[in-house]
Amino acid sequence: MSETEHEAGPGAAGEAGLEVRGSAVGSGAASRAGTGAEGTAVGSVGSADGSAAGSAAGSAGVAAGGSTGGASGRGTAGERPRADSARADSAPADGTAPGPAAAGPRRIGVGMVGYAFMGAAHSQGWRTVGHVFDLPLGARLAAVCGRDGTAVRAAADRLGWAAAETDWRALIARDDVDIVDICTPGDSHAEIAIAALDAGKHVLCEKPLANTVEEAEAMAAAAERAAARGQVAMVGFNYRRVPALALARRMVAEGRLGTLRHVRLSYLQDWLVDPGFPLTWRLRKDRAGSGALGDLGAHIVDLAQFLTGEAVAGVSALTETFVRERPLPEGSSAGITAAGTGSGSEPGAGAGGGAGSGAAGFGQVTVDDAAVFTARFPSGALATFEATRFAAGRKNALRLELNGSDGSLAFDLERLNELSFHDHTEPASSSGFRRILVTEPGHPYLEAWWPPGHGLGYEHTFVHQARDLLHAIATGTVPAPSFADGLSVQRVLAAVEESAEKNAVYTPVPAAPVHASVNLV
Repeated sequence: MSETEHEAGPGAAGEAGLEVRGSAVGSGAASRAGTGAEGTAVGSVGSADGSAAGSAAGSAGVAAGGSTGGASGRGTAGERPRADSARADSAPADGTAPGPAAAGPRRIGVGMVGYAFMGAAHSQGWRTVGHVFDLPLGARLAAVCGRDGTAVRAAADRLGWAAAETDWRALIARDDVDIVDICTPGDSHAEIAIAALDAGKHVLCEKPLANTVEEAEAMAAAAERAAARGQVAMVGFNYRRVPALALARRMVAEGRLGTLRHVRLSYLQDWLVDPGFPLTWRLRKDRAGSGALGDLGAHIVDLAQFLTGEAVAGVSALTETFVRERPLPEGSSAGITAAGTGSGSEPGAGAGGGAGSGAAGFGQVTVDDAAVFTARFPSGALATFEATRFAAGRKNALRLELNGSDGSLAFDLERLNELSFHDHTEPASSSGFRRILVTEPGHPYLEAWWPPGHGLGYEHTFVHQARDLLHAIATGTVPAPSFADGLSVQRVLAAVEESAEKNAVYTPVPAAPVHASVNLV
């Protein structure tokens, strides 16, 4: 899923291009709960993908519990309370008064712009990571930003943020904010990210990186300038942080599949099947950039490049908008809910919202409902992609399969603790797909969680995302996926749109500059 957020401030653009590869492999440890009084086991985290070459998918974590407001209470929206840094760093997660000398890593402040679906998911990650991973650097939930003062104060209380702001510029200006986490619609990503980087902040930005290649180029250029000052910038492609997919990358990097021949990816949802669903911001090109292509297709393009270690070289595509007019919502536009009011509510949280839900008139849908395309990698491997929000019965069905000369891998997000593997070097009489239950402490990220057989869920990817970012900040390495990786995905999306406009004419994807890399593992 991409950001379904309450936008906090004007949208705008910018541009850029860049990247630096590198991943932080840190020690991370955690309480791996056994049964009874097992205590904590501290082990080496190793790289997120665990490749034999020692490359990593990055790592980072953050301590962050709830409010650090203490006796001063929570500031009103628009206020900019400042906490003494020693007090803020030692404040416990539940916001109670700090002890005389709290132990643990130094903590830095996070400020988040947007607080709905993705904002809630990111908040969960920031709140949880310090309670799970042994970190070189922790984080405090310093402030959250949204346009509506009453709503953002309620979100701060609900999600555990110490303060609230109604202007993202004020959030960036806070001296207790070191990381700016952007969970807004795509039309505001560039402006906020570039301003934050120029102000000396680290940045985490939801996907897709931007609405246009030009904006993404400006953001990547700003990230490159900031890297020279010791800042980091990362894109929130959270599915890289599913342990089974990180394991898949490890296996590909180790050569377990041999020479890759085929890559198949699909991401199917059904929340737009009803023609009475209202015209939310996600259905407007000026706000979202594209439809299923950017919302879902960006995820599977990133996964294809991450898993193969190659950038897509060219595409042949078709897109379609099945329902071209929809009822206007009653209030401010929602994200992926049919509710007529609110902005960026969680899926299913709405009240139905068909044509008879009080909407006044109809508006034009200006994005794609579905995108299908084939692609070629520089190695000669072929790929197929499908992204749609019209697959009736499919709620969040992300599936992929890789076929190589020596084996195959398959993954289904609805069974996210499992990876299917076929070793084609085994005798045919005994070979076949087998299930790998990805819950062992030697699997990516899992040294910190539960005993083998106890699975993780969607929300844990955001905990891993926070871990990876904080490790990158603490160790001075470039996190993955970087803004250059986000730019690479943006170029593929633009090539898909160009090809579709020409009725599926094969369209090359511009190569990344030599200082960039999409092979981040």
